[in-house]
Amino acid sequence: MSSDARTRAYYPALNALGLIIMIFGLLMSFPLVVSAWLGDGATLAYDQGLFVTFVAGLLLWAATRSKRRDLRVHDGFLLVAATWVVLPVFGSLPLMAYIPELGFTDAYFEAVSGLTATGATVLSGLDELPISINLWRTFMHWVGGMGVIVLVVAILPLLGIGGRQLYKAEVPTPMKDSSLTPRIAETAKGLWLTYVLLTIACGFSLWWVGLAPWDAVIHAFSVTGLGGFSNRDASLGHFDSVGVELVTIGFALLAGLNYATHYLALVRRSSAPYRRDPEIPFYFGVLALSTAMLTVYLLAQGVFTDVGEALRYVAFHVVSISTSLGLATHDYTLWPMFAQIWILFLGSFVACSGSTGGGIKMMRAMILYKQVFREIVRSLHPNAVRPVRMGRNPVPENILHAVLGFSFMYMVSIVSLTLVLSAAGLELVTAFSAVVACLNNTGPGLGLVGPASNYQALGDFHKWVLCFAMILGRLEIFTFLVVLTPTFWRR
Repeated sequence: MSSDARTRAYYPALNALGLIIMIFGLLMSFPLVVSAWLGDGATLAYDQGLFVTFVAGLLLWAATRSKRRDLRVHDGFLLVAATWVVLPVFGSLPLMAYIPELGFTDAYFEAVSGLTATGATVLSGLDELPISINLWRTFMHWVGGMGVIVLVVAILPLLGIGGRQLYKAEVPTPMKDSSLTPRIAETAKGLWLTYVLLTIACGFSLWWVGLAPWDAVIHAFSVTGLGGFSNRDASLGHFDSVGVELVTIGFALLAGLNYATHYLALVRRSSAPYRRDPEIPFYFGVLALSTAMLTVYLLAQGVFTDVGEALRYVAFHVVSISTSLGLATHDYTLWPMFAQIWILFLGSFVACSGSTGGGIKMMRAMILYKQVFREIVRSLHPNAVRPVRMGRNPVPENILHAVLGFSFMYMVSIVSLTLVLSAAGLELVTAFSAVVACLNNTGPGLGLVGPASNYQALGDFHKWVLCFAMILGRLEIFTFLVVLTPTFWRR
């Protein structure tokens, strides 16, 4: 195939990307209207960002519209990967326009962190930024939390573009062939309806316990998207409110569950989907056990002397880091290293599949545990037939192999990227925790990137490596790596 023909083969994906960019540009009208209403001085930044984004998407769409067709598997992978690489470029435009001293690397890092719902920030002086700028940062969390692609999948069928390949490439779950409704667009709409209702409930709850209206809106986007951006340099600790922390814990726990389970419970008006979800007992069990263990440990180490105070800070940070929310109320890097590593480790697997959280997901962790147990039994009883089950259903062998492959690449990614950052001059604790925090889309790490600081101290090269880690983690590794292989580009 000639180079021109090969290029034209990717026109359908590029055409759909043009539509996604235009839709993303229109999303900027939300903070634009807020900025104009409040008169916060950032209106021009959104005018410029919206115009450039929409025109760029329109030009790409117009240049490729002659080759439109239904998307195939290759197109789906390319479109998803391109979307998460390209959209942060446009998401960074209002930030650079309003903060002239913000370079492209920092602005792109902030936008990647926003759209991947990571919450690793390079900005300081958040309390002085206009409301609309902080709103845009957390609104990117909210859009990226459920997934830009899942949102667009609900719209693309109206434009004559199939969405199943996009949904399978984007949705964060190891069992991607299942859908809640026969039509994939209906599935996406159902998930988004659940997401919107949960966000509204979170916002009103935060307002009810004492947050100002815009603080409540901004943090509702952050909490339900499990992102971690705040409009305060001290994060949620700025408010020093037990009520705010309890509401945040409650909604972070809900956001860390599978949205398919929420949706089924909503439409059936029944709690049965929660009782049948095999991840939920492990999810709450690990969180409860970790909270109790760390509370006792920190009291024994003399970090806290009051049980209530210890439970308050431990419970909040165990839930926040485990679900990959990343908001903080206390500098947990002052705790003994065991406690720091433990909560960082929890962020690697606790969030449920189909949630807005990061990490390998609880379902994969359960499958890995059961597979290890099965191999131990096989060592003792070679002829025993013991299938791995999730609930009452046996897990197909192809999913077992996929989970094992994913887990291997997850560990390889952590080791490789940590070595790259270490070779680039970053000390080991900061390098390792930054990679883990970004790959898990958690946000704060340890060392220089702990909750009391941010990622501004890192060099540009470090930030680009971590941008790669954030996108890699958000797309669950294989979706992104597939596009980087030479085989993908052979037709």
